[in-house]
Amino acid sequence: MANNQAPQGNHDPAGSTQMFRAFVDEAPQGRQAATTSGGPRIGLILGAVVAVAVVAAVAWLALA
Repeated sequence: MANNQAPQGNHDPAGSTQMFRAFVDEAPQGRQAATTSGGPRIGLILGAVVAVAVVAAVAWLALA
């Protein structure tokens, strides 16, 4: 009896793998434009620096 369940080669019968790879390889124009702007990222970095400075100041005051 032949085993008909084993795939032959690299062929994906549903094509879902190839379709997913094509979707991932295509970068939408809106997503590219959003990642190139540094506005929100700069605010996040400044917020983190301010938070670290506040925690350091509180720790320094608590230990002094």
